[in-house]
Amino acid sequence: MDKKIRLHQLNFPIGITQLPLTEPIPHWVFDSPFFQLVRTPDECSVVCAMEYFPDKLIVEPRWKGFYVEGPLDFSLTGILHQITSPLAKAAIPIFAISTFLTDYVLVREMDWGRAIEALGQAGMEVLD
Repeated sequence: MDKKIRLHQLNFPIGITQLPLTEPIPHWVFDSPFFQLVRTPDECSVVCAMEYFPDKLIVEPRWKGFYVEGPLDFSLTGILHQITSPLAKAAIPIFAISTFLTDYVLVREMDWGRAIEALGQAGMEVLD
């Protein structure tokens, strides 16, 4: 990819949880303006805006995210590698989500400032 990667920040805190495989998907998942739901034979994972998780649920809280300006063509390669490499060098854990149009990368709130700095030093533009 020749042009500079432009990243846009998501403006809300995000959480990650796991739901029991034996239960139906709860309505609050679909109420969130941003969510990812993945069900496999082994697990059911949910990522969504923090405010939509019920209080009683155990959640991995306080993640922030950004997405790659797109849409991205399916023939493109190495986008996530270009983003995650500087974060890995800075010892910043990530949670990646890919959609039909683009890629999202989540980092913990406590690592947000360092992530923005690492991405900027790698030549990426992070927009509000």
